[in-house]
Amino acid sequence: MNRIYLDNAATTPMDKAVVSLMTEMMENQYGNPSSIHADGRGVRTKVEEARKTVAKLLNTSPSEIFFTSGGTEADNMAIRCTIKDLGIKHAITTSIEHHAVVHTLEELAHDGHIKLSFVQLDEKGSVDMLHLAKLLAENERSLVSLMHANNEIGNLIDLRAVGELCEQHDAIFHSDTVQTMGHYAHDLANLPIHFITCAAHKFHGPKGVGFLYISHKVKIKPLIFGGSQERNMRGGTENVYGIVGLAKALSIAYEEMQPHHSHIQSLKTYMIESLKAAIPNIAFNGDIDPEKSLYTVLNVSFPPSEMGEMLLFSLDIAGISVSGGSACSSGSNVGSHVLTGIKADPARSAVRFSFSKYNTKEEIDIVVAKLKELIK
Repeated sequence: MNRIYLDNAATTPMDKAVVSLMTEMMENQYGNPSSIHADGRGVRTKVEEARKTVAKLLNTSPSEIFFTSGGTEADNMAIRCTIKDLGIKHAITTSIEHHAVVHTLEELAHDGHIKLSFVQLDEKGSVDMLHLAKLLAENERSLVSLMHANNEIGNLIDLRAVGELCEQHDAIFHSDTVQTMGHYAHDLANLPIHFITCAAHKFHGPKGVGFLYISHKVKIKPLIFGGSQERNMRGGTENVYGIVGLAKALSIAYEEMQPHHSHIQSLKTYMIESLKAAIPNIAFNGDIDPEKSLYTVLNVSFPPSEMGEMLLFSLDIAGISVSGGSACSSGSNVGSHVLTGIKADPARSAVRFSFSKYNTKEEIDIVVAKLKELIK
C-alpha cells in the first residue's frame, strides 16, 4: 500500500539533495569545528558558509543567526533571555500559540517573573489588533510573542503591522516563524522584529536543528552555557551535518518558493471545494482566505458522527497520515488548546491536513473519497 502523507506541518520528508549533501559530509568531514587543526577548520568553514547562506536568504547579517537544536530551543532562548536580560516584566501572547511559547510564558508568570496578558481573538482565531494596542499602551515595556502562522489552523499574522505597533510602544517583538520559514520570504533588514525562529524539518531539512535570529538592536546572554560555540551564545558542539542540511534545504525552498506556493495552494483550494461537495455540514477551523492563511495547512471540522475519535485511526489504517483532535470539553479530555482557544465545537472531530511539494491532486481525490465513506 502506498501511503499518503498529509502531516507536513508536523514534519516534512527530507529533500534528496539535502540527504546527499549531509551523507557526503558525514563520510568525509568529521572534524570538530572547534578544533584548530585542518580537519576542524574545514568543518568550521562549512558551518560558517551555512550561516552566510541563511543570512543572505533572509537579508540579514550572519552575526544575527545562531544555530540551535530546533524551534523549541530557539523560542525558549528568545523568551527566557529577553525577560532575564532586558528587564521585561510584562509579556503578551495568545492562547493558541505553540506550547514552546505559551508554556514557557505561563511558567515564567507562575514563578512571578512576569505578568502575562493574552490578546483577544476573533471567531476565526485572528489577533485583535486593537486589543493588542490597548495591552501595549496599558503596560510598561512588553515582550510580544505572536507566531507568524498557527501550526494547527494556519492563521497568519501581519508581521510588519505587529512589529510597527511594537515599535510605537518600545516593545520587544518575537515571532515563532517555524511554520512559515522556507514557505514565505522574510526580509529581516526591513522588518521591525527582534527575534524569529526556525526548525529545518518543516521545509524538507533534517530534524534536530534550527536557528534563532537575534536583531543587533538587542543584546541577550546565552540560554545554554558550557562552551564558546555560536560566538559564545550557545554552548555545545555544533550539529554540523544538521546545520549544513538546514542551509541546503532553505536554499532549495527559496529557489522553488513561487511554484511550490502555487502548487500547494491549488491543492488546498481543491480539497476545500471537494470536501464541501462530498460531505454535508462540513466546516473549517481558522481563516481559509489565502491572504490570511498558511497555504500548507487546512483544519477541517467534521459533523458529529459515530466515527468521532476513530477518524484519525481509520484514516491511518487506510494509509493516510494526518493529525487532529477536538476542542477540550469542560475537563473531560485534554484536546487541542488551539481549537479550545477559538471556541470550536467539542462535539465535532477536527483533522489537520498539511501539504508539501510532494503531494498531488490524485492523492486529494483518494483522501476525500475515503472521508466520504467514513463520515456517514
